[in-house]
Amino acid sequence: MSLETNLLGRLRNTTLPRTHALLPLFESVVNSIHACEEVKDRNISKGEITVQILREPKENSQLSFSENKKVGPEALPRIVGFKIFDNGIGFNDSNMESFQTLDSDYKKDKGCRGIGRLLWLKAFREVRITSNYIGTLSEKYQRKFSFTKERGIFPPSPEGKKIQKDSDNYTIVELIDFYSIYQKHASKTVHKIASALLEHCLWYFIRSDGRPVITIIDGEESVSLDTLFDTYTLGNIESDSFNIKSQCFDLTYIKVRNQNLNNHEICYCAANRLVKRENITNKIPGLYKRLSDGAGQFSYLCFVTSPYLDEKVRSERTEFDISYTRKKESSLFDQDWLTLSDDTLDDELVFEEITNTVLEKIAYRLSEILKKNQDTGKKRIEEFISMTAPKYRPIMKHFPELSVDPDMSDKELDLILYKQLSKLERDLISSGHDLSIPKDEEMFSDYKKRLDAYMSKVNDVKMSNLAGYVFHRKVIIDFFENIIGKYRDGKFPQERVIHQLIMPMQVESDDVSFDDSNLWLIDERLSFHNFLASDKSLLSMPITSAKDRLEPDIISLMVYDNQILINEGKQLPLASINVIEIKRPMRNDYSEGEDHDPIQQSLQYIKKIREGQATTKNGRLIPQSKDIPAFCYILADLTPKMKDRAEYANLKIASDYMGYFGYNENHKAYIEIISFDKLITTAKQRNRAFFDKLGLPSN
Repeated sequence: MSLETNLLGRLRNTTLPRTHALLPLFESVVNSIHACEEVKDRNISKGEITVQILREPKENSQLSFSENKKVGPEALPRIVGFKIFDNGIGFNDSNMESFQTLDSDYKKDKGCRGIGRLLWLKAFREVRITSNYIGTLSEKYQRKFSFTKERGIFPPSPEGKKIQKDSDNYTIVELIDFYSIYQKHASKTVHKIASALLEHCLWYFIRSDGRPVITIIDGEESVSLDTLFDTYTLGNIESDSFNIKSQCFDLTYIKVRNQNLNNHEICYCAANRLVKRENITNKIPGLYKRLSDGAGQFSYLCFVTSPYLDEKVRSERTEFDISYTRKKESSLFDQDWLTLSDDTLDDELVFEEITNTVLEKIAYRLSEILKKNQDTGKKRIEEFISMTAPKYRPIMKHFPELSVDPDMSDKELDLILYKQLSKLERDLISSGHDLSIPKDEEMFSDYKKRLDAYMSKVNDVKMSNLAGYVFHRKVIIDFFENIIGKYRDGKFPQERVIHQLIMPMQVESDDVSFDDSNLWLIDERLSFHNFLASDKSLLSMPITSAKDRLEPDIISLMVYDNQILINEGKQLPLASINVIEIKRPMRNDYSEGEDHDPIQQSLQYIKKIREGQATTKNGRLIPQSKDIPAFCYILADLTPKMKDRAEYANLKIASDYMGYFGYNENHKAYIEIISFDKLITTAKQRNRAFFDKLGLPSN
């Protein structure tokens, strides 16, 4: 079977994710490491590997720079390829034969599967190879050929040509014409490419066998992987091992101080290559984004190697043929459904078992640091609950071991605690169903214990919901107190800003839920109504047949038209009409007339509603609608002009001098002017007992 015949088919069946755009380069470097290892009678540290980044000529990219106006890494000339140099054994006859044979077993002991050359052609249009090597009778040869998906190896059987005996051994692999689909997903700078290469080949740097000297060059810039490794690691490299189901796994732990690495990871390796990385940050209590010891902050990496992983790695070396968990059923909605098997045998290893064991090992090694972090994380939760989210306090006894990253935001912490609350509520639903059917042969005393435990959780959830409701009120009061002050431009907020806080605009009762309005700021009774309209004309209200287009800020109707047992001869209790007018803080341009006097304005709304014959939501006339008691609430600061209008309407000043009140006999309406300061003060007073119970400041 010839290489050319099957190349296109193999390429179609070879996968290279865009997120692994640099994997072909990394595979080439690994090949160079192997080539350096194969040189007999030479220490591996004498091997040299140089990677040169090839970029588009500047003259060809000037236009795109000016057009796109890119900055930073994106402003660099586009990467078009790479040139990899090594002084290894070269493409001798044996290596050339292996290269020409797909799925060759020539380097099976090194974990090689011949996939690297296919990955080259997935990401690059052409590969050119020039290699000096030692042939028979210690003579020197040079072999040159190219490799494309159209022609395969060209010339088909490249022969080596004799060269001078004193010529150096070397191999140059040129990866030419980087396909844009991969190029745009690859790292752009020499430092990021070097860091990514180091992470991929990190096993060669921490193993005892040593490694060649590897350098990345980008124009006049160069990065030594040895130097990068020295800045990468912190402290001693430690080892460990364990067995699962007769399979042996070796662990290598390192502390990393690379600012680009903010997570802790398990790195699964096969054939001396990094294959799979798993972020384990927060998967162990106390394992937060950054750990710290006497030497400073670090991230923790654990490299896992095993003959089992060597055997199970996929040919592309981007994943393992190992089920993630022991599932009997899989779904299209499973994150890793492609790697799951429905018929996983009980004696077959799954990744979950490996990962859990590694996590236990890491937790043991970092136990002292993790304990300190857990204590700090618990303190962070306590402070957040105390100062910001007291609703979670009743349920925390059900999660005594919960700890979080102290540096996480309030939003992130709130989401975590909410998740715990949701979990508790979900468990309650499940337990409630289970309690409805006593277990077979269960004693009543045992059933009573289950019931008591269930009711205890129910009470805690109820307390949490109540605490959340009270805290919401505290937030609204504080926010209201803040917005009535001057803005940065020296102006006070408009009426609509306050209106939106109290009640959404352009809505009716059916448009909003109970929690969407904050009418309790004015009067607790306003929360209970049969009909409410916010910033809508009388004409649009189904509670009246009035044709006027007058638009009161907020109007509500309370109707007692349900059939109830009452003393004989008594009429149904009358409904009440409530009108709320909101004025801009510190407004001082009031004058006589309906358009300028909020008191007259409110009374006119009452009159129009009565003249339009108020009805229930179902369209039934309300008995004695002309005698319906009415309440006018005017929210306004007591500026001189506002005081003048209040005194003109014969309203009495409140004992605290923060408002006015009175009764208009002609309109049968109670009138109350409430200053914004009084609104805030009375709201705090009404809720102070609840705030105190939650430990919230009420001043």
